[in-house]
Amino acid sequence: MPAFALEPDQVEWCGELRELAGARLRPLADKGEPGRVNRPLVEALGELGLLARLFDSGALDLCLMRESLAYACTEAETALALQGLGAHPVAAHGTPAQRERWLPQVSAGRTVAAFALSEPDAGSDAAALSLKAEPQQGGWRLTGEKCWISNAPEADFYTVFARTTPGAGARGVTAFLVPADRPGLSGAPLDLLSPHAIGTLTFDGVPVDTGDILGERDGGFRVAMNTLNLFRPSVGAFAVGMAQAALDATLAHTAARTAFGGPLKDLQAVAHQVAEMATRTEAARLLVYAAAAAHDRGEQGIARGSAMAKLFATETAQYVVDAAVQLHGARALRRGHLLEHLYRDVRAPRIYEGASEVQRTIIAKELYR
Repeated sequence: MPAFALEPDQVEWCGELRELAGARLRPLADKGEPGRVNRPLVEALGELGLLARLFDSGALDLCLMRESLAYACTEAETALALQGLGAHPVAAHGTPAQRERWLPQVSAGRTVAAFALSEPDAGSDAAALSLKAEPQQGGWRLTGEKCWISNAPEADFYTVFARTTPGAGARGVTAFLVPADRPGLSGAPLDLLSPHAIGTLTFDGVPVDTGDILGERDGGFRVAMNTLNLFRPSVGAFAVGMAQAALDATLAHTAARTAFGGPLKDLQAVAHQVAEMATRTEAARLLVYAAAAAHDRGEQGIARGSAMAKLFATETAQYVVDAAVQLHGARALRRGHLLEHLYRDVRAPRIYEGASEVQRTIIAKELYR
């Protein structure tokens, strides 16, 4: 199958998922409190089998889910993605005991996961993280802080990356599974332009042992990068879903709205703008699908393809949503309007899981490798 072609059953499933998101998940999202984990929404994702599907399918399937959910309910998309991001290291690198303990609860939507990599001074430069894992009898004590952590401080467990070997850069980081009730672990919410919970975590001598390690000691950076390489194209899919929603709203608006003696769509300046929005959205979608399909086939250059997909799709979505707001005029800025909602949600993906500048650095390094 070519990287850019979907099977008829995939197209049908995406349509069904859009309708389901609008009918079943949108009402739950509307009842949620901004900046808090919406547990009824997470549980609904579990009941629908979407969370379990995170761990039973590949990157392309993940992209189709995220794009389809984002089109109708960005909150549901984000809730699904954060469950996957936080728990994928457990699914891919956890011990049988860790997987048995946590994955069924995550899949059911009864346990909330989080991916704790970023720190106050180590966001884009993940290899520079400084959370200390200080040796003690039988394990380590974690001391330091994490910041900008989605689902913090409300998650039930965290995939935490800490420095076990000082001065070793990326080779001295270990991934740990840390339950939220471990002594010494606390957190606080951050008030950001974000619809989901995001906060800081403070580690005051939090105990961990070899049974908490995900993967191998000092192999945590590989755990992090493998997770991000899988999820970066799907961040692009999230962006494509938002771009498509903005484009469709713009098509409807410019066809119905009259100005200067006729519908807006008859103005060449408007028609050309919409054509550009549609072309960029489709190009972003194809790049995302290609990167995801390449990941599933295990091809070379996955890091480059993932970075390209994330970079182009998120930058495209920002452009498309902004253009849609401009073509709608003041009505798009009213609180509660679809485009007002998308305008707030579209900004963050250009930063998290590697800012656009980081993606360009990855692409360049891979090209010159």
